[in-house]
Amino acid sequence: MVVGGGLVGLATAYQLLKRRVADNVRVLEKEPTVAAHQSSHNSGVLHAGLYYTPGSLKAKLAVAGIRAMTAYCRERGVPHEVCGKVVVAVDAVELPRLAELERRGIANGLTGVRRISAAEAHEIEPNIRCVEALHVPEEGIADYPAVARALVADIEALGGTITTSAPVHELRRDGNAWRAGTGAGDFTANVLVTCAGLHSDRIAALAGVQHPARIVPFRGEYYTVRPERANIVRNLVYPVPDPAFPFLGVHFTRMIGGGLECGPNAVIALRREGYRWRDVSVRDMSDALLSRELWQFLKRYPSVAMHEVWRSFSKRAFLATLQRLVPSLELADLGPGGSGVRAQAIARDGTLIQDFVIERGPGAVHVINAPSPAATASLAIGEYVAGEVAAL
Repeated sequence: MVVGGGLVGLATAYQLLKRRVADNVRVLEKEPTVAAHQSSHNSGVLHAGLYYTPGSLKAKLAVAGIRAMTAYCRERGVPHEVCGKVVVAVDAVELPRLAELERRGIANGLTGVRRISAAEAHEIEPNIRCVEALHVPEEGIADYPAVARALVADIEALGGTITTSAPVHELRRDGNAWRAGTGAGDFTANVLVTCAGLHSDRIAALAGVQHPARIVPFRGEYYTVRPERANIVRNLVYPVPDPAFPFLGVHFTRMIGGGLECGPNAVIALRREGYRWRDVSVRDMSDALLSRELWQFLKRYPSVAMHEVWRSFSKRAFLATLQRLVPSLELADLGPGGSGVRAQAIARDGTLIQDFVIERGPGAVHVINAPSPAATASLAIGEYVAGEVAAL
């Protein structure tokens, strides 16, 4: 029984069946459709594992994941494109950090990653500002909702079941089995896997797991570039991450369905599925505001947090950040875009838990933290979880 019908939950169910770890798998999803949140509210990027600490679980699964996801898209006819990414250093201060990214990429086993001159970078992306750049040819874009639909078809073809509109409100151990109480009735299985995304800490807690971290929802807001100017960036353009900022920073992404998107910022969401400021949940907001983890985070990054909120309300402030990468972008070029909410585990001291966190319990495996690049890495995560289930 897999709780969570996002890409990680679907990929896990698929791998359990494909690898014959289980011959009967049921996926429980609280929404009327699968992949309703993080899996379909993201930038659509195929991430190659450039940023992550070599040897970490995230680094291993990201690199394996992009190759598995690219192969799956190709085999199942899912729209995708391996277009490559350019990470740009806009001044000399960023060059040591660019070199570190190259080192990490090579250490993580990426193919073809290399530093390039400004002239070479401008051949790929003529409108960027940079003194040097890193070219990551393996990265690309994909239609993740289409991936989810393909996984559903494959799960059902392998004998699995998808049960939607089934929010889980109870998990209890019943002898050697697990019983789930849901809005669609009770279900029983001998093995439980939780992949609940934005509610991963709550669902794990229902199963008796009290992990020393809390999920805090961060909303990322995007703009689109008007169609007449969408060729200002050809593929993917990212900044060198700022060590004073806990996220990657705003970037430019060509979308698989056409058009160009730019963003995101990162603000605290007032609901775990809060895609707008007016989306408020008293429970979710209370959980966050009463948590030591959030206040320690804000203590660590006060100016960053304030600036992110300011950019949420100021289009000009957002534009100024984008112009660091593409100076010729103008205010009139930006139109309304979408938003997504990232489930981020925060430790007691306010630090973001960057690595994937997957833990075993009695007859259960829990995916507790799977932030970006979980969509790209979902098939590799699913294979890893299947291995953990086999070891129970």
